[in-house]
Order: sequence, then C-alpha cells, then structure tokens
Amino acid sequence: MFKQEVTLQNETGLHARPASLFVKEASRYVSDVKVFKGGKEYNAKSIMGILSMGAAKGDTILIQAEGDDSKEAVEALVKLVKDNFNE
Repeated sequence: MFKQEVTLQNETGLHARPASLFVKEASRYVSDVKVFKGGKEYNAKSIMGILSMGAAKGDTILIQAEGDDSKEAVEALVKLVKDNFNE
C-alpha cells in the first residue's frame, strides 16, 4: 500500500474537467485507488465518486493505492494535482 496527501491548488478543485482527468489517470492502474477527504472514502476510478467528494481549492486529500503499481498510481495522481490538472 502507498499513500500521499496533496492540497488542491487549481481554481475549480475536483470538478468537471479536473475530475475527469483524475479518474482517467487513476483508471490506468490495476491497483485499487481510493481518495480520502473529511474522513470519507471515495473510489478514484469513479467519476460520480470523485464529483460527490466536493473537493475545492485549498482542500487536502489523501490518495491511497493498493496493488502491484500502487506507488506509480499515487505518484502520477499527486503530480496531476500539483500540476493543476495541466491547466
């Protein structure tokens, strides 16, 4: 298992386009990828799950993956967030 916290810095947080990019990236990995915010767990490969999280600019989320490529999955998702979803 591998996990890392990251703070959202983009203007819209994890809504619409950023959420779509996040789910697309998470789905590239075989590991079970989850996101935690406010004590709740969300499936990183589910667009509805990510949108229902309501993560906004300034929110800190925990990205956790379990599986063969867990480290790569978490690092790629953290990089995506830190790069402001390539905006």
